Amino acid sequence: MVAPLVAGMAIAAAAYASRYGVQAWQAFKARPPTARMRKFYEGGFQPKMNRREAALILGVRESTEADKVREAHRKVMVTNHPDAGGSHYLASKINEAKDTLLGQTKSNGSAF
Repeated sequence: MVAPLVAGMAIAAAAYASRYGVQAWQAFKARPPTARMRKFYEGGFQPKMNRREAALILGVRESTEADKVREAHRKVMVTNHPDAGGSHYLASKINEAKDTLLGQTKSNGSAF
C-alpha cells in the first residue's frame, strides 16, 4: 500500500519540477538581450589627441587617478606591444593617450 503512494508522489514531484523548469526556460528565452561584451569605439583617431579620445583608448574615465591610468596603460600595452606582434602605430597612440591623461604631452601629435 505504501509503495504505490510513494511512486505517485515521486511522479507528481517530477511533474511539478519539469513544469517549473519549462516555465523558467521560457522566461529565460523571453528576457531582453543584453550586451555581453563592451562595444568598441567605432572611429579613427583625431589629428590631435584630446582627453576624451585618450580615455577611450585606455578604457578609463577622463578623471581617473594617475595610478589607474598607468595600470590601464600597462594592460593595454601588454596586448598591443610591438615585440608581442602588436602594431607600432597603436603602441604610439597608446603611449600618447597615457601622456595626454597624465598631462605629460611633449609634442603636438604622435610619431606617425
